[in-house]
Amino acid sequence: MSLPRAWLAIIFTILLLSSAPGHSQTTETPQADTGPISVKPASGKTLTNTSIIHMAEANLSDDLIIEAIKTQPGQYTTDGEAMADLKDAGVSERVITAMINKSRKHLAADGAVAQDPPPAPITLIPVNEIGVYYKDRKGIWQPLEVEVVHSKSSGWIKSTVTRGIIKTDMNGHLNGRESKLPLQAPIEILIYAPEGVAATEYTFLHFHIHSDSREFRTLTGGVFHSTGGAGHDEVGFHADRIAPRAYTFTIEHTVGGGEFGILPPGTGNATNGGKIYTFAITE
Repeated sequence: MSLPRAWLAIIFTILLLSSAPGHSQTTETPQADTGPISVKPASGKTLTNTSIIHMAEANLSDDLIIEAIKTQPGQYTTDGEAMADLKDAGVSERVITAMINKSRKHLAADGAVAQDPPPAPITLIPVNEIGVYYKDRKGIWQPLEVEVVHSKSSGWIKSTVTRGIIKTDMNGHLNGRESKLPLQAPIEILIYAPEGVAATEYTFLHFHIHSDSREFRTLTGGVFHSTGGAGHDEVGFHADRIAPRAYTFTIEHTVGGGEFGILPPGTGNATNGGKIYTFAITE
């Protein structure tokens, strides 16, 4: 049975409206907002000596090349021959220095740049005052005795007869014939010197013992430490530097027994006295 023309017209109109733009029955499912997409950057090319030479030949500035060295992975050869080749190729010393510094680093397992471990800290000596110390049987540094040394003239008659042409000699004089501190060799000595003073400026002396005093030659003919002066009573020693301003040496059995002192620099020039670190070595 055929439909009336009126019904056909209605159905045809409905079909046209349903297919028109803006009347689609299809709905899109909205996408969930997952936030910004993280994109992992591609790892940079590993730079080498050849890469740096190419950049230098391209007339790139030192600042730009150094920035590339700092921010990109690199494997550089920086021995003497390689540095000479870099220099001959026109690479500046600033860039070569940056390559050397980068070579001191290494890549961690995850690709991040990790610094080499820092150097071990310097072990500080267990004293905090300028002076001279000895190590006791417990291994603890103890200060040596400090005594006052006075200047005593000798050779007055010689100077008078020659009308001053030959000047008087000066000796260091300490009251008392014995030190209060007896020690047995070997003795470890520590010198903690003032800023700018070396252990070689200290004098290790063997005293001459008198009935009520100890003496040593400090000044001959007006010149401290001249030939035949304090050297006449000096005991040689070699001190090793263990820390800034700190030096150690050992007094061996071969030095023998007697009364000794360690004279700080400058004391022998003082006409009104100074200080000296004293001890006795018992055999």
